[in-house]
Amino acid sequence: MSNYKQGADADFTNGPVSAAGRKSNLSMFMVMLGFTFFSASMWVGQKLATGLDFWGFIGALLLGGLILGAYTGALGWIGAESGLTLDMLARKSFGERGSYLPSAMISFTQIGWFGVGLAMFAIPIAKEIMGLEVTPDSMPWQGYMLVLIAGILMTCSAYFGIKSLTIVSYIAVPAVAILGTVAMIMAVQRGDSTLIDQFSKGSKDLSVIAGAGLVIGSFVSGGTATPNFARFAKNAKVGLLVTVVAFFLGNSLMFFFGAISSIYVGGNDIFEVMLNLNLFYIAILVLGLNIWTTNDNALYTSGLGLSNIMGLPKKAMVLAAGIIGTVSAVWLYWNFVGWLNVLNCTLPPIGIILIISYFLHRKEYLAGTLPKRAVNWFAIAGVVLGAAVANLVKWGIPSINGMIVSAACFFVGYILEKSRNQS
Repeated sequence: MSNYKQGADADFTNGPVSAAGRKSNLSMFMVMLGFTFFSASMWVGQKLATGLDFWGFIGALLLGGLILGAYTGALGWIGAESGLTLDMLARKSFGERGSYLPSAMISFTQIGWFGVGLAMFAIPIAKEIMGLEVTPDSMPWQGYMLVLIAGILMTCSAYFGIKSLTIVSYIAVPAVAILGTVAMIMAVQRGDSTLIDQFSKGSKDLSVIAGAGLVIGSFVSGGTATPNFARFAKNAKVGLLVTVVAFFLGNSLMFFFGAISSIYVGGNDIFEVMLNLNLFYIAILVLGLNIWTTNDNALYTSGLGLSNIMGLPKKAMVLAAGIIGTVSAVWLYWNFVGWLNVLNCTLPPIGIILIISYFLHRKEYLAGTLPKRAVNWFAIAGVVLGAAVANLVKWGIPSINGMIVSAACFFVGYILEKSRNQS
């Protein structure tokens, strides 16, 4: 499908980001850090606190963060050096039409998480602040109104692109980091035992490797979209460094928020910690900003993906994705989180193929001389097989398993093609 004709495009939807379009290092750090402020990561922190002692928790964060940093850092380098979106990179590795698969998968999952994020904001406020009864079968109109308001605001920030995302990040990142950390320290100070003693309670049935798997799985799917944002970095080294540092700090903070809330107040996230500390209005502010920073990035990513498939302007696709996510938010929250986790396993195989293809053909990527093709069937097969292995094989770390299989499949295709061209 041919691309739409566009004038000045500040988001560089269909081409590399120009030198004038690059952002400052601080702006990139804020955007990437805000991307990791994902409330669902707090759930992972709760699981880690239940299954590991304090030093096991730290070990899982370091090991998982190292692997996640290597994966997202490579994508950050590629995005910054090439200046291309995930979807434009996919056109080169999967083929022009083959890129529709990765674009569709990441768009679908990001719209889903956008909707879940809206409900994660509305439902706790409806229950804890408004005192309303919310069940999978019943949602008061006030809850739907909260979803609608949040959906409109977050869709607007994604609609106006990277400039708006940067503004939201500058506001939200310091607020969430500072207020959340203060609340976490207050919770520890009011507890009747030390942090290490509190971590010693629970089932403790996780190994450090299993814990690292949870750390990786918590954001490896979202991290696949790294090129969409890192492409605005000044250069490849900045893209790599900002991505690794921001993702490690942001994810670790979310895990600590979830762990502290679990071991001290028994809740799911820092929102419940703040409620227990009688910080009601701050709790609402932190919850909303925390979800906003991730949701606008998710919607921005889905808009880019749908634009690649449909050949329509990114802004129009952001609006369409925002409407779908908002209308289906409550249903997604109660019915689709499990399926979204399954679909997340399709994204790391996509990311590893983007990485391998880029470094195998780096000169051609940068020079714009890589031959066009309709579909790279080995890349498609790699995603399908990698996703199947990630979902079905119970040994090891699912996302790593999927990436190994998809990489092997892609390499087979590369070798066969190279030998055919030489013969």
